[in-house]
Amino acid sequence: MELPFYRGDASGNRRQVAASLPIPQRSRLLNPESYIADDGLRDACNVALLLGQPLLLTGEPGTGKTQFAYNLAWELGFEPPLKFETKSDSTARDLFYTYDALKRFQDIQSGLESSTILNYISYQALGLAILRTRPWDEVKPYLPADFGAFQPQRSVVLIDEVDKAPRDFPNDLLNELEQLYFKVSELENAKIEADPALQPLVVITSNSEKDLPDAFLRRCIYYNVPFPTKERLTHIIASHLGTNTDINNAFLRTALDIFDRLRAPENGLRKKPATAELLGWVLTLQRFGEGKSNPLEDRSLVLKTLSSLIKTAEDIPKARGVIERWSQEQQPLQNG
Repeated sequence: MELPFYRGDASGNRRQVAASLPIPQRSRLLNPESYIADDGLRDACNVALLLGQPLLLTGEPGTGKTQFAYNLAWELGFEPPLKFETKSDSTARDLFYTYDALKRFQDIQSGLESSTILNYISYQALGLAILRTRPWDEVKPYLPADFGAFQPQRSVVLIDEVDKAPRDFPNDLLNELEQLYFKVSELENAKIEADPALQPLVVITSNSEKDLPDAFLRRCIYYNVPFPTKERLTHIIASHLGTNTDINNAFLRTALDIFDRLRAPENGLRKKPATAELLGWVLTLQRFGEGKSNPLEDRSLVLKTLSSLIKTAEDIPKARGVIERWSQEQQPLQNG
């Protein structure tokens, strides 16, 4: 189907047959095998694996902290990470399991109460990872009836954006993260411990929105993921999208130039575009400018695709100003 997919011109030309839209391309950006870690991240990861400590990653949003966990699991041959998305009301117990007391109360009121309390317990990321290190017959008494059997295995656990949680959240995890066990108070305080030989690999991310307690930091291997250099960005784009990695490629050179200008401090964008936005933008430009060696020679394409880079209303006029100044600089070069 040719662009534009949607016209919105009140022409009254409704399709008689449902439109055939392209397969979403975002999956190309999320392929774990395409992830490229920098040297510092590789070293920090190997230290964490050797010592059996959680790996704490900080850095600005969009630098690939979350995607790293998926790449780690993929490269080591494990299943995709068990992900815990931290919220402003998360408690330490939520990382291991949740107990639906409200559902049980409602069932009691309706006369539908389950015969076993296990049916009101849902195991979460780190709880599941610890359970999966044990033999099935050993942990079966702690599992709901519909919980599928498994072989003992190692897992990657992703605790995403831990800085969103209340201050006490990381402190409450200190012993559990170090010794990898948890207790289920609703099951007479049953204690479930990880098999040391299959200890889960824990990756914790933080956008540094607030400081984490010192005691928590001491138990982690720490690495701050830097924003990629221009050279690394070319390799990241090539790995995900197959674009020519030669920095002299006109399209890539121009895209990175505009991207750098938008991120420049003097332009004052509140939310600077990150690597994820850059990949989506390049992918969009490739499709919108199909057949052109350098789609960015058409200034209108830059403006049409700006929504993949800019994510706040206050940044739109600033970004348009950057594009206008860039365009004016290009005109003498094109005329010459």
